[in-house]
Amino acid sequence: MAAKFEIYKDKSGEFRWRLIHTNGQVIANSGEGYKAKANARDGINSVKENVPNATVEDKTA
Repeated sequence: MAAKFEIYKDKSGEFRWRLIHTNGQVIANSGEGYKAKANARDGINSVKENVPNATVEDKTA
């Protein structure tokens, strides 16, 4: 099974997304609710497009 994105509604009725690892654990989420499902999909697409170029910043030093 591959990792997958899920779109769901929160308690206030807004759309959110979460990224589920192959082991079933949530490894990322939208962090905010969206009024429209299309906006949640846009958020997923943004992650898909931008993650390969993301850098890692070590803030522990």
